[in-house]
Amino acid sequence: MIRPHSLPPWLAHALRAQRAPVPWPAVVRGALAGGPLLLLAVLAGRPSSGVLLALGAMLAGVNDRPGTRRAAVTRLGGPALAGALGMFLGSALAGTGYVIVGAFAALGLMGGALSAVGPVASAAGTQLLVTVAVGAGMPLPEGGGARALLFAAGAVWLIVLRVALPSPGLGYLYDGERAAVAGVYDAVAALLDAVGGPDARARRVTLTAALDHAQDALRGRPSGMRRLRAQYGAALPLAEAATALAWAGEPVPGRAAEGPLRLAAAVRSGAPVGVLPAPARSDAGLRALDEALLRAAEVFDRGSGGAGAARRRGSPSAVVRAVVRRMAGPAGREYGVRVGLSFGAGAAVAQALQPVHWYWLPATAVFLVKPDLGPLASRVLCRAAGTVAGALLFAGLAAALPRPLGLIALVAVCGALIPVATRHFAAQTAVITVLVLSLVMVGGEPGASLSRITETLLACAIVLIAGHLPWPGAHRGSGVRVRLTVAREAAHLYVRHVLSEDTDRAGRWALRREAYRTLAEARAAVELAAAELPVLARHSDGSRQVTVVLESLVDATTACAVQVDDTGRVPARHAERIEVLLAELAA
Repeated sequence: MIRPHSLPPWLAHALRAQRAPVPWPAVVRGALAGGPLLLLAVLAGRPSSGVLLALGAMLAGVNDRPGTRRAAVTRLGGPALAGALGMFLGSALAGTGYVIVGAFAALGLMGGALSAVGPVASAAGTQLLVTVAVGAGMPLPEGGGARALLFAAGAVWLIVLRVALPSPGLGYLYDGERAAVAGVYDAVAALLDAVGGPDARARRVTLTAALDHAQDALRGRPSGMRRLRAQYGAALPLAEAATALAWAGEPVPGRAAEGPLRLAAAVRSGAPVGVLPAPARSDAGLRALDEALLRAAEVFDRGSGGAGAARRRGSPSAVVRAVVRRMAGPAGREYGVRVGLSFGAGAAVAQALQPVHWYWLPATAVFLVKPDLGPLASRVLCRAAGTVAGALLFAGLAAALPRPLGLIALVAVCGALIPVATRHFAAQTAVITVLVLSLVMVGGEPGASLSRITETLLACAIVLIAGHLPWPGAHRGSGVRVRLTVAREAAHLYVRHVLSEDTDRAGRWALRREAYRTLAEARAAVELAAAELPVLARHSDGSRQVTVVLESLVDATTACAVQVDDTGRVPARHAERIEVLLAELAA
């Protein structure tokens, strides 16, 4: 029997699936999105309009992730607007022959560079290009403006469902924010339980992820979130104390985790915290933990105060300049060229072969070239396997189901399955393949299971070639190096602040948050690069060791900060350890 750890990293990654609870609210939204819209349009005698509505809802559903309502409006709405624009532009390009190749290459360059800005921009850039291909190739009677409006209306319907439907157990207002803040206290408790054991490092990483998630959830200035923001701020010294205890490695009393757990329950329910466990003040770390618990209880009782550390946005002009810098930076340029080449090459091959559904080839290439969907080899393997499975499954179902009601029901079922299928790219591909083939058949086009497989395999070949081509002036692994450089700078700022014995705790907590956040981003980039094929992975050799040293440095600095609070000076033992780590990092 082949064990996962005995497989090459690129193959092991392709077989790995995420584990998570079933997101039932998203499942319900998916079932109520595209299927009902398609049914209403068919009953009204406008199946082509229903296809566009369902397509908008489907692509919005792909971006429907757990989080806050405010964040969901941006996360779903931004890509939806880009998709509507793409539908309009694609409709204008329809029937222009090989002119499409150059237009697709130029749009791919722009959309790829935009994807380097951030997650929402990445989704927007991808949706822009996909809908450009669909608008240019799908034979629908509606004009470009009507197509854009119908696509946007389908996405808006899912956004309305996301905002209007309550989440179970957390009420309605700020349910995602409340869950995010409570998750921080849960993660603190889990880290305290793991202190002195083999799981402490993994729990500390989980705590960093929880803090990042809550920080993003609380971004902005809505007045109704003042209490939640204060509760988040009260968690920062708790996280610092728990990290210092984990660094020391000596087991803590079992009751140490009870306080954070009670605070988590109070965040979720809005009820008073109640009686906290008796303090254990035998060393600096436990004293810091006890003081942080007492301060948190005071913040919870009065409902305001605490130290906030949410990132603040700059002025609009500063945001625009930052976006342009990222698009024009090394990552934006290289990714833009690869997307432009893949998108344009897909269009060129499609124009040469002239398959019935030629637009699937460039649209598939856009999804495959996205690095945030996993390493290149993993994306290609999963996309090919998922497409074959989905096409074969649809062929069997289409032969047995009544038309069009059976196909409409299939669209609703697939919409409900998309949030669950996101655990694995192959499963998500299979579900989307069945959904898209159902829409194509409801729209009056001929069955296309074999065509779907053929064009996906062609797109896989194009992206494999584009992904491995060397680029003049480009440096492989540059994305990893950029992430490591940012993390190193953030760590140095944090170290200097602590070693200076500065008494500004709020400033220190903000620097610590930035150090751990950038370290987490660097670690994710390193792990992604390590799972590429060897020809690509070798360009990032040694990066993992840098993240290990950076993590030890930031943890040691956090432990030192707790000692500074306790004694008013930097202990020699901690100073020596930090100097050793700085020297190792420089080497």
